[in-house]
Amino acid sequence: MESCIERPRNFCSLHGALDVVGNIWRAIPILHASPGCSMQASQRTNLYYLGGYHGLPSSNAYEKEVVFGGVKRLEETVRGSLEVMEGDVYAVLTGCSMGINGDNVEAALEPFADSELPIVSVDTAGFRGDTYTGYQMAMLALLKGVAKKERTIPNLVNLYGQPPSTDTTFRGDLEEITRLLARIGVKVNTFFIRRDGVAQLKDAGNAALNVNISPWLGKNIDALLKASFGIETLTLSGWPVGPEDTAAFLREVARRLNAREPGTVDETLLGQVVAEEEQYVYEYLDSLMGTFERHRFVLVGESAKTLGLARFLVNVHGHIPLALVFTDTVPQALRAPIADEVRRLECGRKADAYFETDSYEIARIVRKYGDGDATLLIGSSYEKPVAGEIGAFFVSATNPNLSGKILNKAHVGTRGCITFIEDMYNHY
Repeated sequence: MESCIERPRNFCSLHGALDVVGNIWRAIPILHASPGCSMQASQRTNLYYLGGYHGLPSSNAYEKEVVFGGVKRLEETVRGSLEVMEGDVYAVLTGCSMGINGDNVEAALEPFADSELPIVSVDTAGFRGDTYTGYQMAMLALLKGVAKKERTIPNLVNLYGQPPSTDTTFRGDLEEITRLLARIGVKVNTFFIRRDGVAQLKDAGNAALNVNISPWLGKNIDALLKASFGIETLTLSGWPVGPEDTAAFLREVARRLNAREPGTVDETLLGQVVAEEEQYVYEYLDSLMGTFERHRFVLVGESAKTLGLARFLVNVHGHIPLALVFTDTVPQALRAPIADEVRRLECGRKADAYFETDSYEIARIVRKYGDGDATLLIGSSYEKPVAGEIGAFFVSATNPNLSGKILNKAHVGTRGCITFIEDMYNHY
């Protein structure tokens, strides 16, 4: 082994796939993996319907299955899961050991071909990639196996591009985006909130527009929905955070939907909603005028969340960016547009952009901005110690958060940015 990553923020593709299936209401993941993989993956993933690792079906493959094949064992596990686990869709997820021995999972599922409930399989052996790989593989498999095209619903959009467990405020963020779009008459398939489940997966083929919140993730999902259902994709350069990004986001969604079918979004209503949301934010921000602190900040986190937070902090709130460190595994070929977004921040001092997943290396980067240069460090619990080293205030806003529980708090949109400001000013 040439190198290792200190304190990784994401895990293998099995974790990413389990993250997807386990967070869709009444979707049942069935692991075809060793007991160790099954236990570790389920404990480190934020499962929604199953309430954690308790009751997670697994073939628990041992040496016998690894050596001689585990198809029979998997068939027994699937049959038992259908009998005792009440769900609307089932997904067989393969671990490393069973991926190496080449078990024919499709053959194990043949006896269930006439099942009334959809059963999909995903080859998520951990060596195939990381959390982001597993997220994409699972979303593709579920959409291929479940999504249908009946008719295009003019005001329906699909929203994706963020693995659930890689964003500390994920559900609250989705709820805020759903609230904002609902105000202009747009419905959202989010797949992961409010008991969203197989109904939204089926409905995905009827959407008029896809909204991909990631600047790099999910390109194959974009391609699938285009090829299978003719749905175009609006790709965002990160979550919309604050009044400016939110207004631009709502206007662009409305423009795309109205271009496809005029009158889908009422322009008068759109203008009214944008004005009301902007006024809501600025009235709260005005109350800070007597205590405003202008920070020089370093921001560490995933590209989708980090870019949105940075635009709000700089373009709206007037802080000075020193560096943005992106912790998701962005492919080398897709990094340039993200770095360009950093350079477009409206500040005379242009921030540096880094792509790094290793916590040790991230700490070394942050220390470059010590000696009184950085006054604020925004990141995960992993960055908290280095904030003390460089004498900067610390705000926890990105994954992982080890200091407390978050249920439905948001950092995006208009109401979410106010919560973020509260978090930022409560750093004492």
